[in-house]
Amino acid sequence: MKKLLGLLLAMTMAWPVTASAEVLKNVDLKGEIQTIASDARHDNVGLYKSGTNFRVLAGLSADLVEDVRANVMFQYNNAWLSGTEGDTVQDYWDNVRLAEANVVLSNLFCCLEATVGRQFYGDEDSAVMYFGPNHYVFDMHAAPSLDAAKLVYSDDFKTFTMIAGKVVTYDEHGVKTDDITVYGLDLKLNLTDTLTAQIYGYDFMNSNYDASTEKRHEGFYGAKATFAPEAATLSAEYARGYEANRLFREGNDSPYMVKVDAALNMDVITPRATFYYAKAKDTVSFYGNYYPGLAVGHALAGNGDSFAEYSNDGVRMFNVGVDYAWNKFVFSLDGYSFQDRTAQDSSTWEADLVAKYNHNDYVQLFAGVGYAKYSNSNVANDTFGRKYQDTKDNTVGQLGMLIKF
Repeated sequence: MKKLLGLLLAMTMAWPVTASAEVLKNVDLKGEIQTIASDARHDNVGLYKSGTNFRVLAGLSADLVEDVRANVMFQYNNAWLSGTEGDTVQDYWDNVRLAEANVVLSNLFCCLEATVGRQFYGDEDSAVMYFGPNHYVFDMHAAPSLDAAKLVYSDDFKTFTMIAGKVVTYDEHGVKTDDITVYGLDLKLNLTDTLTAQIYGYDFMNSNYDASTEKRHEGFYGAKATFAPEAATLSAEYARGYEANRLFREGNDSPYMVKVDAALNMDVITPRATFYYAKAKDTVSFYGNYYPGLAVGHALAGNGDSFAEYSNDGVRMFNVGVDYAWNKFVFSLDGYSFQDRTAQDSSTWEADLVAKYNHNDYVQLFAGVGYAKYSNSNVANDTFGRKYQDTKDNTVGQLGMLIKF
């Protein structure tokens, strides 16, 4: 795998000099630039952060030969300048990371598509499985990706995906902490023109696990159904985690998640609602990408947690909102209620107003304000609203820009 990634990188950097038009065809530049400035007012400045963050993704996609396409993408999300004179090119280059480096084989055995190498994976709106860049979240980190081989079979009725790969994690000192092998299956069915169904399962094996205190297998499986006639959209998803020495064997305290979304698809106004319920022993997801609320959800995203870990015993969340489209603007108003899963204590409330301006198909400006009123309970180290701030209210303001190319 390392040799493949190195070969792709070398080919991409050298192609303007050595490649001929007969070798590289349909070369596309792709990527995005995201900048978000945030002003968070709260006593806990370590969790509710202010400042400006950004991330740049840029790469190339090109046809090598018939039915073979190569993709390479780099990312950078450190400060551009350290002083008035800036830094050397080498200083910047030392902070550039390889986000994607893969080849895609189409029409394999006349019916398959294979992607081999470093790649993004999953749907950005997934609460349980996503490797890739998120958007509109202030404390953005380097977009995670997966070194893997992915095989997809697709027709008008079904899409079947198999993936096998590896994730290596490091601590703040650059020391390897985990070496995790990932296996996954995903089947999506178009049952009718308006009804789709999905089932999936993922297993993660840590090669560094301690057999005396840890389990060899950890993962989750689940199902999702979506009903989307022209006037409305309704979806429901259930996922369940496991941790055991044998595949898919559950313990006595397995985490699980339920998520239900509904929306009315009107011309300019879209009312919507979400219910999210999770029991979280540790987590029910792996790089899930659901962080509702500018205050509560974004703080958890920056803290490196899954939203299922809102409290020691999970979360129960209600959300109602409405989107209003006017010319190039989209205004969104949302209200949230957050509680621990058992609802033994009073709720934390949040209200957000977000405006997005679509300058064109590639450039978007956005702004948002949020206010969170935390639970009145004085019990410490319990739910998210109390664990980190002891009933102090929270206000957040954000400005951002997103450019995709």
